[in-house]
Amino acid sequence: MIKSLHYLFFFLLIFNLQFLNAQAPVRQEIAINENWQFAKVTETETDSMVTGWQNVKLPHTWNDKDMQMGKDFYEGYAFYKKKLFADKNWSNKRTFIRFEGAGQVAELFVNGRYIGKHEGSYAAFIFDLTYDLNFGEDNTIVVRVNNKASNKIIPVNHFLFGIYGGIYRPASLIITNKTNISTTDYTSPGVYISQKNVSKEHASIHIKTKIESIEKNVQKITLETSILDTKNNLIEKEKSDLLLSPQGRKTFNQEIDIENPHLWHGKKDPYLYKVVVRIKDENGNLIDQVEQPLGIRKFEIRGGKGFYLNNEKQNMYGVCRHQDWFDYGNALSNWQHDKDLEIMNEMGVTTIRFAHYQQSEYLYSKCDSIGFIIWAEIPFVNRISGEESANAKLQMEELIKQNFNHPSIYTWGLHNEVYSKKPSDYGAVLTRDLNDMAKNIDPDRPTVSVNGYGHMDHPINRNADIQGMNRYFGWYEGHMGDIKKWVEGLQKEYPNHSVILSEYGAGANIEHQLEKAPERVGYGDDFFPEQYATRFHETQWGDIANQEYLIASYVWNMFDFGLPLWSRGGVPARNHKGLVTYDRKNKKDSYFWYKANWNKEPMVYISDRRATTRTSSITDIHVYCNSEIPILKINGKKHKKQESGKTEVHYIFKNVTLKSGKNNIEVTSGKTLKDSVIWTLK
Repeated sequence: MIKSLHYLFFFLLIFNLQFLNAQAPVRQEIAINENWQFAKVTETETDSMVTGWQNVKLPHTWNDKDMQMGKDFYEGYAFYKKKLFADKNWSNKRTFIRFEGAGQVAELFVNGRYIGKHEGSYAAFIFDLTYDLNFGEDNTIVVRVNNKASNKIIPVNHFLFGIYGGIYRPASLIITNKTNISTTDYTSPGVYISQKNVSKEHASIHIKTKIESIEKNVQKITLETSILDTKNNLIEKEKSDLLLSPQGRKTFNQEIDIENPHLWHGKKDPYLYKVVVRIKDENGNLIDQVEQPLGIRKFEIRGGKGFYLNNEKQNMYGVCRHQDWFDYGNALSNWQHDKDLEIMNEMGVTTIRFAHYQQSEYLYSKCDSIGFIIWAEIPFVNRISGEESANAKLQMEELIKQNFNHPSIYTWGLHNEVYSKKPSDYGAVLTRDLNDMAKNIDPDRPTVSVNGYGHMDHPINRNADIQGMNRYFGWYEGHMGDIKKWVEGLQKEYPNHSVILSEYGAGANIEHQLEKAPERVGYGDDFFPEQYATRFHETQWGDIANQEYLIASYVWNMFDFGLPLWSRGGVPARNHKGLVTYDRKNKKDSYFWYKANWNKEPMVYISDRRATTRTSSITDIHVYCNSEIPILKINGKKHKKQESGKTEVHYIFKNVTLKSGKNNIEVTSGKTLKDSVIWTLK
């Protein structure tokens, strides 16, 4: 009996070991964000000269405070240093180090040897450490970073937003076998998924896989691609038996047809399949594996008619987003990306322009699963130097290849507010080149470029599939009501063009309050009353909502953000056009205006609520309500004079009389919705 138990125990042990080995990952990804040392240095200093190291963890920026205070921020060089133990087991494998973002030039040294350089603050980059690590012992990793503006790297200045310094996104090691799905094709996943002939009945999925080998000889391998549903059930599989040469990176293509696919349909139904690509040797042993999301969908831009998803017209309720937070700069954790998306989702946003640069990989993945429709772009903005062509093309290729498989991304942005005097000038030619590059890499997505002047015949225009236009009527020019006439003019002259209102907005400092909005606020002033921006958004969305011509529109901006070279609205280094404050703690009145219009969840909200001290006994009260007609009571007495505003959720109670002292303002809708404020009449 005891002998039998021994055999049973031995059998179970062997079985469990075999199971564990079968489940062990063939590709390891190891976070290396802890235990870095940091020091600011001059351009000529080496890491051996540094004596005052500071312990930090990634993500990290050295501009988390000073760039948010004004123009006297640190723009220069710094070292990051780390001891890295290289496991002996890695000696027969490939080892890569990957950084998701560093601002804006990063140079890597391993054990004192220079490995390489990456230029550009916003894309991921990777280096092969296979031949430079000492296995079985500690290795010294040093990264020299600088955030100096350069005519050769976009953006070429700090004017529209600051270029934060530091390794401000996560870093990791990737350990693979000697044959692997490529990690070095501009730091892409090495797998590119495209789709054709998408309908509810059928979809053709094309998978392109790039494979590398540093083995000595040609290998027999099997490339196996599986599509799984959300419950990890196998839907379809394709196998290809291949001969893999170790001479050069190889590209292999596979086709998989799916019948009756479950379509990804934005926020209504963000259904995601999973594509699993495996390489196996001739004995069936797993060599490498990569997983990527698959949202099966059909995007369509119909000029002059709108945006269609799976042949259904979409409400493109859009905002722009900068990635920085007050007191954190751009060194954000995932909980902060989640918070931003939560705030946008609550407001009813359906589409986001991630301006003006490539943003977090985690963020794009969350947009896939939530169902936001995304505009991704490179930081070719504001000014042309004439020297940035190579870097702009690099960043374009990085953006597209690194984010190719995100179903939420519908367009690639080429530039924002850069200009040429003639269509043959440098800027226009570079834009055409960027458009060609985007189309060669990804023929299926449209491209977009952005003008700040609002007329179609500008020399740099019409070099992309979509023409974006930033319009600030009532802020930088004209009057807030001019937007309606502008849209109607474009529709008349260019009825079949694809046009997006890529930015509109006005500054609002919640510390600046008035009883009544002024006729106009100067964009260079120190006083940005919230009431002006509130009336601005009521007017402009009221006009935008009733038109059919624009493909989409985007509020500038979702959040206040850092602007180190500016000083406006009474606060240095701040752009106040956000619907939410820089620290994400306060939602402005305009936020609730859009929420009432965009989010179907019933709500009622009293606007101008922060103007709590009053000097006039007669006032108008603006209420946003998307439920039953609201009832207003002043100190318990019902007020009957009511007018409709710009949209059906906007109610204006005219000529409300306040008494001296405290006034209880209460609005109800139906049986459950209620909002109240207290205003004091002096």
